[in-house]
Amino acid sequence: MTALPSFAPDILALFSERGAGLIDVPTIQPADPFLDMAGEDLRRRIFLTESETGEALCLRPEFTIPVCLDHIASRAGTPRRYGYLGEVFRQRREGEAEFFQAGIEDLGEADIATADARSIADAHALLARTLPGKTLTVTLGDQRVFEAVLAALGLPRGWQKRLARAFGSREQLAAALDDLANPSQRAAPAEAVADFVSEGDIDGLAGHVGVLMEQSGLSASAGRTPQEIARRLIEKAELRSVRLSKDAFDALKRFLAIRVPLEEAAGALGGFAGEAGVSLGAALDLFGARVEALRAHGLATGSVDYDASFGRPLDYYTGLVFEISAAGGAKPLVGGGRYDRLLTLLGAANPIPGVGFSVWLDRIAALRGETA
Repeated sequence: MTALPSFAPDILALFSERGAGLIDVPTIQPADPFLDMAGEDLRRRIFLTESETGEALCLRPEFTIPVCLDHIASRAGTPRRYGYLGEVFRQRREGEAEFFQAGIEDLGEADIATADARSIADAHALLARTLPGKTLTVTLGDQRVFEAVLAALGLPRGWQKRLARAFGSREQLAAALDDLANPSQRAAPAEAVADFVSEGDIDGLAGHVGVLMEQSGLSASAGRTPQEIARRLIEKAELRSVRLSKDAFDALKRFLAIRVPLEEAAGALGGFAGEAGVSLGAALDLFGARVEALRAHGLATGSVDYDASFGRPLDYYTGLVFEISAAGGAKPLVGGGRYDRLLTLLGAANPIPGVGFSVWLDRIAALRGETA
């Protein structure tokens, strides 16, 4: 899609109605925040370049991080809602690498359940306006609930981190669970790095990895840094010795198999917790409050499902994650979620909660029968 779609004015009108001020952020962005925080899936598809001074830059691959950076730089007050509509650039299997996205980022709202429900409702309203008459389905997951289950089942911290990172990818999550179930199959580190790993020498291992990358012609800014690779290798070595009880592993599998209409989700989670003998505490309380807030928007029944195994492939999510699709559609039209740690990681002086969503406008255009 090379020009704004015909329905762009409808989206801008919705932003105005919902109190989301339109923001414009630069097309060229610093690459490090995306490489560090956006997740493996997006990292592989970023278009990288360098400034004259050697700073790693990239074409804007999404809007959440740039909007948050702009908010921090402008020292704007909160709560504040930003709407955006513009091009993003990433390598895609399904078509052009340059396409339009729109969305709303909601920063600084202290009432988490209310902000979560409003984000889903805003996204649903945008699709209802641009695709009138289409049946829409919402799939909702919760990173916070997943992490609460991992902690309640007594998984070691290293395994909690690995599984939490894998939550956005069903393939990675399945692979991690297979490793957890079959500790004898976990690969030992290569002999060349075994001493560094056994001693937990991250700096020494990072130096060794850096030399190997340089010899192979790989740039340290093109993906994971040597320090990150070293940290992951040592973490994997520590995980090799973990044994999880059959009861705990079976409980984790039962949790991940939960998929129910949203109205039944709090009961299903409470039933799981009782059967497994664990407490989900504040995570379950927040989940229930979100359901109530969604009910006020008329979205807690019918076409909204909770899938305990559903995540999204961006590392910065901390709670709610969701997608909205047209019935029978192969690709989601909307993806979003909560990212309460992101602004602090990007340099905000104080924690700022955030939640938002993005809409793929080329997919909407295709459903409307419009050419890109």
